[in-house]
Amino acid sequence: MVQAPQRTAVSGPTLVRLLARLTAADACASSQSLSDQLSQWLGWTDAIALSTALNTAPPAVASGARGAGSAGSESARVRAALADAIAGDSVLAPKRRRGSAHHAPAEAELSYADFRQCYLALQQAMETRIGSLRGRLRSLLAAQTPDMTRLAVVDAIMERSLGARERSLLGAVPGMLKSHFERLQKAAQAEQAAQVQSEGASRDQAGAAATRAQPGAWLDVFRKDMQSVLLAELDIRFQPVEGLLAALRIS
Repeated sequence: MVQAPQRTAVSGPTLVRLLARLTAADACASSQSLSDQLSQWLGWTDAIALSTALNTAPPAVASGARGAGSAGSESARVRAALADAIAGDSVLAPKRRRGSAHHAPAEAELSYADFRQCYLALQQAMETRIGSLRGRLRSLLAAQTPDMTRLAVVDAIMERSLGARERSLLGAVPGMLKSHFERLQKAAQAEQAAQVQSEGASRDQAGAAATRAQPGAWLDVFRKDMQSVLLAELDIRFQPVEGLLAALRIS
């Protein structure tokens, strides 16, 4: 089986390290600080909104129920549901689990377009469900103390300001994985061609080789890799939620 390109070890989130291992993406560490990078992503209107939120006293609020326990349970349910959706998707299911799935594309008919569409659908599910959860957590946080209200406002501004940038960056991931798909596919085809050549060119042998050339082990390798990337993306998308939960626990 083909090996992923050997690259210099990359530090950073699991998603970045996975993409660096599986693709030819340039994952060199930036020389800029996080604050410098954020300053390039935020427009002047975003900067004004953040400054206002940080420097203006938030309105006094009646102390609400802490709600950290129920919020944590809800967050865990949402995360588990999204992880289950990734693990159970019909396109990403290993070949041995696909025989009874009448709605799943036949192995020989699968192309990268099928996987790309699958990835985009799961990304949309993550964005929708995590966005709704994040909004509910902000509402709980804003019902605590003035400082927590300010934090909720800041989080809302950051989500709105960085949303387009996040969608652009994460939206490029399916395209990056295409090269990995094609590399695995070509390696499998080359292996089958070598087997045909070594066995001779008799009709029976050619037919047997053609049967073995149907998508199999290499495609399951790709499925597993795509699932790993999706789960790593889920970790990235859940970081703001984890931050809001941590604030709820200490409020």
